[in-house]
Amino acid sequence: MKKINTYDQTGILPVINIPSAEIAVKVAEALRRGGVNSIEVTLRSPDSLESIKNIKTAFPDMTVGAGTVLSTETVERALASGADFIVSPGYDDEVVDYCVSRGIQIVPGCVSASEIQKAVKRGLMVLKFFPAELNGGIEAIKLLSGPFPGVKFIPTGGINFDNLGKYLANKKILACGGSYMATGDQIKNGDFDGITSACKKAVDISLGFELAHVGINCSGEGEATDNAQAISDIFRMQPRYMNSAVFAGKAVEAVKKGGLGTHGHIGFYTNSISRAMAYFEANNIPLNQDSFKYNKNGEITCVYLQDEIGGFALHAVER
Repeated sequence: MKKINTYDQTGILPVINIPSAEIAVKVAEALRRGGVNSIEVTLRSPDSLESIKNIKTAFPDMTVGAGTVLSTETVERALASGADFIVSPGYDDEVVDYCVSRGIQIVPGCVSASEIQKAVKRGLMVLKFFPAELNGGIEAIKLLSGPFPGVKFIPTGGINFDNLGKYLANKKILACGGSYMATGDQIKNGDFDGITSACKKAVDISLGFELAHVGINCSGEGEATDNAQAISDIFRMQPRYMNSAVFAGKAVEAVKKGGLGTHGHIGFYTNSISRAMAYFEANNIPLNQDSFKYNKNGEITCVYLQDEIGGFALHAVER
């Protein structure tokens, strides 16, 4: 079965009703300028299939899904138009079985434990959660993830810039679908610059970069203790003594035996280390391959960049 990774790499899946095939490429261009290289074109207009064809012709590397697929006949028509994957609003046995038997990636809508269990039995581990907010939102997904730990969700319906970060901070969320980055009014009015700006904002929220702490390289335990204590005294922080470092509050780490970086390091939180790494790769920012840190499940949780800035090594760590 073909794996679709683009929306996984950004955490953003535009779910768009394109009213006219004539503007399909312009919509796709606007998304790509904003750092989003995937789209689910809902089959809700007479031009939807032609829109998919136009987008794939213009941008073969763009991941294009066909949404609102309700029958096996529509599956074939969508694939013939160039769709990379199929999305259905609910769980339809006939459509799911048809796709699974032919190795077609399908993301069915599942909001109950019974629907999720059926999907898992068919080997589906990426599921749409629609309409998300009306079915309990992120709290419902957290509860459903208990008995189905391997399932990842794409919530759609009611997602906006106010709650996007809350969803994407959860590891069970593969991506958030919706039209929050390309609204119907923006498309109707040809506001493609607005779509690009909204996509950039969505990607920023998805990555969630935020200063975590600053590390100071020290020559030994004594210097580390003195530095951390001095900072703690000045800024009324509580020193914390660790095996390899002494912290002044949570913001400053005095490393006992030094570390990466000429003077130290600066750490940045991210909502997802995998999305951060995809972002670094897409922007030609080299990583220090020897710096990766892993959790007990073998997942990367921290990575340093290859180059220093101002004598400081930079790293991203999962929040």
